[in-house]
Amino acid sequence: MSDSPEVLHERREQRLVLALLAPALAVVALLMIAPLLWLAWQSIRDADGFTLAHYGRFLTDGIYLTAFLQTFRIAFIVTAAALLIGYPIAYVAAHATRGWQMLILATVLLPFWTSVLVRAYAWLILLQRRGIVNSMLIKAGIIEQPLALVNNEFGTIMATIHILLPFMVLPLFAAMQKIPPELKMAGSSLGGQPGFVFRHVYLPLSVPGIVAGSVLVFVLTLGFYITPELLGGGRAFMVSMLVARNIEIYHEWGAASSISIVLLVCVFLIFKLASRLIPFDRIMGVR
Repeated sequence: MSDSPEVLHERREQRLVLALLAPALAVVALLMIAPLLWLAWQSIRDADGFTLAHYGRFLTDGIYLTAFLQTFRIAFIVTAAALLIGYPIAYVAAHATRGWQMLILATVLLPFWTSVLVRAYAWLILLQRRGIVNSMLIKAGIIEQPLALVNNEFGTIMATIHILLPFMVLPLFAAMQKIPPELKMAGSSLGGQPGFVFRHVYLPLSVPGIVAGSVLVFVLTLGFYITPELLGGGRAFMVSMLVARNIEIYHEWGAASSISIVLLVCVFLIFKLASRLIPFDRIMGVR
């Protein structure tokens, strides 16, 4: 029994769509999937063939666990601080007039268009012992000796928050713009105080923006390299630096690949957890 004309037409459309997508799928396979497969292959190979020794180091070498714990701790601090700073900024921008809205977003985005390396060096100049911050504090009589604001975790966290703040503000702003203002008015008309309406109406509706911004900032912080390298002074030893040391100093491509694979699995788990809390189409603003 032959298929109906509608079924044949649908199959022709599917083949046409697949043919149109083929170049894009080939580029994705070449630039994303192939490097990942090569990375996974490198992580289980050495001069003698197959080995799991590179992964075994996570259980025997304390520096691996220390680097991962420090990286996740810094990522958590950066995400929490970016959320505390970014939420009020996004709230004001979402409720401002169009002119003020453009000005606030431009203030957030302008540094975003500058190189990460330039911004990291700018923070290095600001926070060094004879930098602008220490000089102003000494002149104001607040401190007598320069504070250690750089070459440590503090400097790394400060610069990372500044660099990644747009990734928190923009998802929050997008989520807040979708909240109908009539809901706040309805809450107030029913006798709810502004704080009560915010906690029970506005804040829950902005959760998709909070989750999206937090996931973006957290995941990006896990892979940061330039900022901790310049501002950490060796005291903020993150996973990306562990990968770089294995390649540059020890020429251990297998060890570097295994670290990258473990970090990649951690990122996938974070996205999986986030999608369980909030469906991914809501996080990405599809609906």
